[in-house]
Amino acid sequence: MLLWGGIFDIPEKRIQVEQDEKQTADPNFWNDSERAEGIMRKIKRNKVWVKQFDDLNEKIDDLEVLDEFQRAGEGTEAEVDAAYDKILDRVENIEFRSTLDQEEDELSCVLEINAGAGGTEANDWAGMLFRMYQMHAESQDFKINTLSYNEGDAVGIKSAQLEITGDYAYGLLKSENGVHRLVRVSPFNAQGKRMTSFASVFVHPMVDDSIEIEINPADLSWDTFRASGAGGQHVNKTESAVRVTHQPTGVVVECQEQRSQHKNRDKAMQMLRSRLYELELEKQRAERDKLEDGKMANEWGSQIRSYVLDDRRVKDHRTNFETRQPEKVLDGDLEGFVKEYLLWASGKKAKV
Repeated sequence: MLLWGGIFDIPEKRIQVEQDEKQTADPNFWNDSERAEGIMRKIKRNKVWVKQFDDLNEKIDDLEVLDEFQRAGEGTEAEVDAAYDKILDRVENIEFRSTLDQEEDELSCVLEINAGAGGTEANDWAGMLFRMYQMHAESQDFKINTLSYNEGDAVGIKSAQLEITGDYAYGLLKSENGVHRLVRVSPFNAQGKRMTSFASVFVHPMVDDSIEIEINPADLSWDTFRASGAGGQHVNKTESAVRVTHQPTGVVVECQEQRSQHKNRDKAMQMLRSRLYELELEKQRAERDKLEDGKMANEWGSQIRSYVLDDRRVKDHRTNFETRQPEKVLDGDLEGFVKEYLLWASGKKAKV
């Protein structure tokens, strides 16, 4: 049994699961549905941790047996080394997931992309990011839904919003908040010049029914407009898309996901609640941390990552994590960047 199980409170989590599951056997358990759903989420969360730990212990037991075989001449040292490396990877994975300890980390999210100045080149870059995040979400078995999609005049997009649904989607994607910079020889430049483009990415936690956000209807102003679909498809001929502005904060949300204006209004309200929830979280963090040193603001010019294609390099400027395989990154392989950011932000790696 791994001694560091105590670090992650595994014994306590086992006890908590047992106690909470006893509550679910009560015939009156679902009388208070909000409380019951909270307990069920807690059980699921603790079971995930216990299972990860138990699975890891099984692998360690297997490694000990493999080592004994190797010492008896019935296996190779390379096989033992390979099994050991896999265990180290699992330990690192558990360590970085332990950083997802905030209430909002468990939630699904809305990821918003906005092209910077630069016309065709910037719109193409925003479109590349849209594809990258779709592919990344698919690789994580998250559900993806396009909430809004505003095409560029020639290629790519001016802006788009993706709803990404799954356990810890927000926690695993909050690393993407900020400005992303592309440097490449532009296919749209007749002289073949090297050009720089920017796009901003914002990731908001998507609140669920367990989080209460009060909104005064008098504080809202609504607009309707015609939706434009991805790739020119499914373009609405009626004004089913909606835009809502929360007057006290100036937060603006739009949704064109459904053909029904009523359904779009419901989704827009959920998105607005999420944005207001995030504003409150930011306020609390500011009061608690006084905006930690080194934290990047989500504003134009605060680039968090550079994608330099002709040098075959993608670098995160917060953690200094770098890869020489930009094509893999643009195909959605972001795990290295996500892990390094979470460890860096939690203080488990030195801030640079």
